[in-house]
Amino acid sequence: MTAAVDIIGPSQRLRWLGRAARALGMPALLAAAVALTRLVHPDFGPFEIQTLALGALPLALAAAAQAIVVISGGIDLSIGSQIAVANVLSASLMQHATFKESLVWSLFVVICGAAVGLSNGLIVALSRIPDVVATLTTGFIWGGVALLILESPGGGAPPGYTNIAAGSDFGAWLPNALLVMIVSVAAIWLPIRQSRIGLLIYAAGSDPVAAFRSGVNVRGARTIAYVFSGIACAVGGMALTMTTGIGAPLAGSYYTLSSVAAVVIGGVSLAGGRGGMVGPIIAAVLLTLVPMDLVFLGIDPNYGQVIQGTLIVLVVMVAGFSARLQGRK
Repeated sequence: MTAAVDIIGPSQRLRWLGRAARALGMPALLAAAVALTRLVHPDFGPFEIQTLALGALPLALAAAAQAIVVISGGIDLSIGSQIAVANVLSASLMQHATFKESLVWSLFVVICGAAVGLSNGLIVALSRIPDVVATLTTGFIWGGVALLILESPGGGAPPGYTNIAAGSDFGAWLPNALLVMIVSVAAIWLPIRQSRIGLLIYAAGSDPVAAFRSGVNVRGARTIAYVFSGIACAVGGMALTMTTGIGAPLAGSYYTLSSVAAVVIGGVSLAGGRGGMVGPIIAAVLLTLVPMDLVFLGIDPNYGQVIQGTLIVLVVMVAGFSARLQGRK
């Protein structure tokens, strides 16, 4: 046993510790945040957990959408606008629909989301314009489309549809919104992660030149990433309809920068090719919990944006220092 341990070198031990920290760091941080919340607000219980899950549900889908694109080596600044389009479209279509009809309309919204993602991906791939510029531009376009569909907050959804994420049918501490979050993200991410598509997306983001020389269609892989991101945005927009009961054309602006924050805090490398989905989803829950804690403390919840920005800076700085240390070694 001792001989086997001696074979493991210092660099291997550091890599193992790094993987362990990435795997356990975010769950531990969430547990610490919940413990702190219980300390600040002793009455924090099942109702507050339900509220937290309902608030985090759309952001978790936004984080998933952003993570897929970032892993492929890009970034999408139209996430919020895409969510707004899906939100107002679903609220408009489902306003007078039955529950069964709303499920059919949900499929239609997902198809529209995939089409929006495909258009974003093609613009980035064919124009060769940097993702930041291209998606910032398309963000204005989709934001305008959302306003054309619904000029002001309105629309709706049948009670059966809004009740999908409401309540806790499987236990007081296991809200339906959390289950919807897990199932939705898994339905989008697992087909990517468990297939050749995921390998192509990771390869395109990790080293596009090497991937191209190995026969990977880098542009195609990134376009596919945008398609899946569009699907996640569509589900996120419908989740917003589900949790609020209405469509709001300007509600998506919050989700663009917050999705980037969740991705960075969740351990996905902005350089691409590294990261997963668990970290960003937990980060989305944390970013939803922070304003709640500030309210419990009697502090202006707008300070949550300051905390969010500070966390991003700290995470990016730590990642930069780590990269420098590894480069010196």
